[in-house]
Order: sequence, then structure tokens, then C-alpha cells
Amino acid sequence: MDYSKTIEDLKLASLFDLYRLSIAIDQQLNDPQRIDEIKSRLKSGQIMRYFDPTENRLIEAQVIKFKRTQLLVKNLHNQQEWIIPFYWVDLDEINTDIVASSSLGLDKKQLKVGDIVGFHDKQNQDVHGEVIRLNQKTATVRTNTNTEWRVGYRWLYPVIDGEPRFPQIIEGKVIGE
Repeated sequence: MDYSKTIEDLKLASLFDLYRLSIAIDQQLNDPQRIDEIKSRLKSGQIMRYFDPTENRLIEAQVIKFKRTQLLVKNLHNQQEWIIPFYWVDLDEINTDIVASSSLGLDKKQLKVGDIVGFHDKQNQDVHGEVIRLNQKTATVRTNTNTEWRVGYRWLYPVIDGEPRFPQIIEGKVIGE
């Protein structure tokens, strides 16, 4: 499923259309047959991924315990345990990125906790840092000096983190000319 295209299509829907769709989607999310299908593909101790809506990214976790409609997992990156609904589980390794066609800054749905972004401060200096929290209207960005900024999404731009390096050259002969 192309999430970016779906989001673009939903922008044309009225609020009532979105509400009606949310009811239909909620019914599908809580369908016992669909939940049983996910349960049957999981085992206690299994490493899996789930989508965390607060961080807008996939989290790698270990299955701890099954409940009727939820799952107890332990995050691998921080060892915290969470109870999550089964519909958060990504067993098919789906690409969850959403690319918006906005010409002005970034959009909340394009960012994930851990992304590297930049913005201009009040003195028009470039500031770069890591997204540590996604708020309703702003992202909290921590710089390498441990300063935290709350920046509106429209003022952010993605930063590709890279280091200049010498290319690796492999010496050899061409065989078969």
C-alpha cells in the first residue's frame, strides 16, 4: 500500500468522510479473525517490529506475553516493556515512510524520532540535531551541544549525515579481455 498516495487522497475527503472511514477502519483493526491471524504468526521470544505512533517509526522488540487483544513486548533499544495492540505489529516488513509533497519545510508524518534535521536560528545560523520528540505542532530537536529546541515542522529540513572519506580503491587486473 502506498501510504503517501493514500494521505494525498485523504486530503480531498471531508471531515465526515474521514470520520466514517475511521469507524470502518476501527472495526477492521479489532476484528477477532485478523487478531488471531497475527497471533498465529508470533511466538513468545520472537524478535519483531511494531509501529509506534508517538515516535512515528518502527521499533524492534521481543515478544514477551500474549493477551486477548494486546501483546506485551520488550523494546530492544532501551529494554522497556510495553503493552501494544496487535495491529501495531509489522510482520511483513512494510515501508512505513510517508513522503509528502510539501514545498515548505517538513511535515510531522514525514519525521521519525531519531531523524537528523536542520533549521535556522534567530541569527539565521544553521542548527542541526536529532529529533527526540514529535509534538503536535513542533518537533523537539537535540543538538550535539545537548541544547533542545522546539521547532515548527515547516522550518525543518532533512540533513543527510555523512563524513567525507577517501574512496576505497581495489587494485587488480581485468581478466578475459
